[in-house]
Amino acid sequence: MKIKTHSGMKKRVKIRKSGKLEFAKAGKKHLLANKSKRAKKSSPCGVAVPESHEKQIRRMLAGRVY
Repeated sequence: MKIKTHSGMKKRVKIRKSGKLEFAKAGKKHLLANKSKRAKKSSPCGVAVPESHEKQIRRMLAGRVY
């Protein structure tokens, strides 16, 4: 039986051309007027996934082509 791709993970993680995984840090979607400039700048989009989580996430994205 084939392993299915985890639907929630494929929405949150993208695969770079180099094969590395990237995700967006939390806190940039809404209520931005209440957040300081530093808080908004320090939650960047497109951060590399830590190596400690990479194996687990790749297993969840088993059906995706790298």
